Amino acid sequence: MKISYNWLKQFLQIDWDAQKTGELLTDLGLEVEGISQFESVKGGLKGIVVGHVLTCEKHPNADKLKLTTVDVGQEAPLQIVCGAPNVAAGQKVPVATVGTTLYTKEGEAWVIKKGKIRGEVSQGMICAEDEIGVGESHDGIMVLNEELVPGTPCSKVFEVENDEVFEIGLTPNRADAMSHFGVARDLKAGLEQKEIQKELVTPSVSNFSIDNRSLKVDVEVMESDLAPRYCGVTISNLVVQDSPDWLKNRLKAIGLTPINNIVDVTNYVLHELGQPLHAFDASKIKGSKVEVKTLPAGTKFTTLDEVERELHEDDLIICDANSPMCIAGVFGGLHSGVTEHTTSIFLESAYFDPVSIRKTAKRHGLNTDASFRFERGIDINMTKYALKRAALLIREIAGGYITSEIADLFPKKPQERQVFLTFSKINSLIGQEIPQDTIKSILSSLEIRINNVTESGLGLTIPTYRVDVTREVDVIEEILRVFGYNNIDFKEKLNASIAKTSRFENYRIQDVVGSMLASKGFYEIMTNSLVSSDITSDDDGTVQMLNPLSSDLSVLRTSMLHSGLQTVSYNHNRQKTDLKLFEFGKTYHKMAGQHQEKQHLAIFISGDREQNSWAVASKKSEFFYLKGIVDNVFERLGLRDIDTKPLSDSDYAEGVSYVKNNKVLVSLGLVGKAALKRFDIKQEVFHADLDWDAILESVSTQNVAFKEIPKFPEVTRDFALLLDDSISFQKVYDIAWSTEKKLLKKVNLFDVYTGKNLPDGKKSYAVSFTLMDEKKTLTDKQIDKIMGKLLTQYQKELGAELR
Repeated sequence: MKISYNWLKQFLQIDWDAQKTGELLTDLGLEVEGISQFESVKGGLKGIVVGHVLTCEKHPNADKLKLTTVDVGQEAPLQIVCGAPNVAAGQKVPVATVGTTLYTKEGEAWVIKKGKIRGEVSQGMICAEDEIGVGESHDGIMVLNEELVPGTPCSKVFEVENDEVFEIGLTPNRADAMSHFGVARDLKAGLEQKEIQKELVTPSVSNFSIDNRSLKVDVEVMESDLAPRYCGVTISNLVVQDSPDWLKNRLKAIGLTPINNIVDVTNYVLHELGQPLHAFDASKIKGSKVEVKTLPAGTKFTTLDEVERELHEDDLIICDANSPMCIAGVFGGLHSGVTEHTTSIFLESAYFDPVSIRKTAKRHGLNTDASFRFERGIDINMTKYALKRAALLIREIAGGYITSEIADLFPKKPQERQVFLTFSKINSLIGQEIPQDTIKSILSSLEIRINNVTESGLGLTIPTYRVDVTREVDVIEEILRVFGYNNIDFKEKLNASIAKTSRFENYRIQDVVGSMLASKGFYEIMTNSLVSSDITSDDDGTVQMLNPLSSDLSVLRTSMLHSGLQTVSYNHNRQKTDLKLFEFGKTYHKMAGQHQEKQHLAIFISGDREQNSWAVASKKSEFFYLKGIVDNVFERLGLRDIDTKPLSDSDYAEGVSYVKNNKVLVSLGLVGKAALKRFDIKQEVFHADLDWDAILESVSTQNVAFKEIPKFPEVTRDFALLLDDSISFQKVYDIAWSTEKKLLKKVNLFDVYTGKNLPDGKKSYAVSFTLMDEKKTLTDKQIDKIMGKLLTQYQKELGAELR
């Protein structure tokens, strides 16, 4: 939010420099993120002075140029070559002297230099109004008032305004400070704590009067819950034109582009008092009636940006007797606004329900200055005052007459919020005793009314503009920020109790695993839990956002894979192709009508394992590197006796699952091409999804048990099986265990090959089988018999061949 210091001084006469004022605002909780300079004319007309053209003759070497001598208040006149057709002797003109910086319309700077033009010396430049930034005309040089003295700086002639603008990082709860008046109100409270008394000057509306009642517009509010207060008045016989310079400069200083005097006044009052306003062309209000209501879903309406929108049944709309004119509190309609032909207006000032406005604005993807304020809550008691303020300004700068009574539909006035503040609570939360007189002084400066005083505390009434102050702790926060966080003393001794926590606490285990992964070159990422509905497949189990920020953030993720692949894609698009990433996060599901959250650890590997260097050759990441990382995690956590099974998941091309006590702890493998294509990823990505809840349960219940080392050795044999592409490792795995249940201990897939020298539609699986008899040493005959049985079954059931 931008706040003009000159504008602020209209409310509060303060002579501090901007830096000092900014520091106080920051201490008050209105953090000043920066202070910028504003000049109504870029460059401030520095170096541009009034010149008196003494002579003007034809250039000896050019038909369209003139050779002039100009008095600029120096000892000798300057010779200047000028190409303007209207330059003549005796004129007073703006002259940019040598060394002056001028600016193009695009803001590019260029410097006036002494030089020769067609053989004649030129010591400056006689300027047109667009060349010095005080107008748009370039038909000829600018001719000034004859009474001006040569050498007078043009900055005094044109009254260039210099301003300093605060960029305030406003927190969402501070709706009361979303205006110059609101900031001035806070600043006054801060100054009082420094024993500096300043009067808060508010714009007077005592001159408001009805000139006649020639243009009445009836108002009917049909949805009073959505529009608790609605005010309006008509103004006739006005002239739509450019705003005066003072008004333009106020708007330009805070980054707004002036449009015309009517629209500019509504924007001015919005940023002055925080009350949004809207002006309708009264001649376009059919039936001379305004209706505030909702319309059937699907109703077409074209907004000011020339976009036809379909209205929602809950959108509050400002209508005339026949059709919609404006989306209330959000955006105006294309055909009801003020144009250069407008001569009469209906001026609206209202309070709309914040929740309704926010939903409507998000639903239509609109974010305006008005909706920004309505969403956060404005002061319902400011509505009529702001309307009068705007009407008086319009009458002042656009002419015209106020031609109706103010329609003020305010059926149910809000009750003032009452809070009882206890002194003991203040001291316990702040950690320091603040004198009661100081507390009362702060509350009074914040316009929080003290109704009664007891030994234990204060009975308070909260002003309506402080929509965020509803509880005792909110009042204490207000006291603390005005008293000053920097004024709270720190004790020399800090006391703290040591909490007894389990070594299996979630954060402890995460720290252990995170540190281990970081030591292996992994980077931790944090991705958004909100994703697009396009990348989720489980519609029934997906948690939909009722009021999404955008279509790309409309559902809660059901898998860590998709949000991680977005990060991988983002890095690949920026030439970061060698990635080792991990993330602790949650997935969200709706099962049997219940919402569930599940914790995960997601690991992603893509590209080379190590950075290529003279000492180490580059090596591509592959499945077994990821598997080794997961094994290291389990070893670090002390998890043992884990079985592996083939993974059947559409998101993976190949993979395995780690299972313990019939619970899947990890799914890992090569991400399938379909999933990669969805995120435009063109290289392999390996992913491991660790069910963190299951791992935490296994870690906490894992008993350290002694097991005697087998006395007899294990034996490992391998098969290189040539199989059809359609056959998964799951089938190979299941056949092995069904064929040999007694002596088979492990089945492991350690290589997959598809490529040259293989028949079409075939692939090669390298599978290892671990055999052991816990009572005796296996003989070659036993081993050969088992391997023969396995091969026979593979040939019979899968049509496998040995390579």
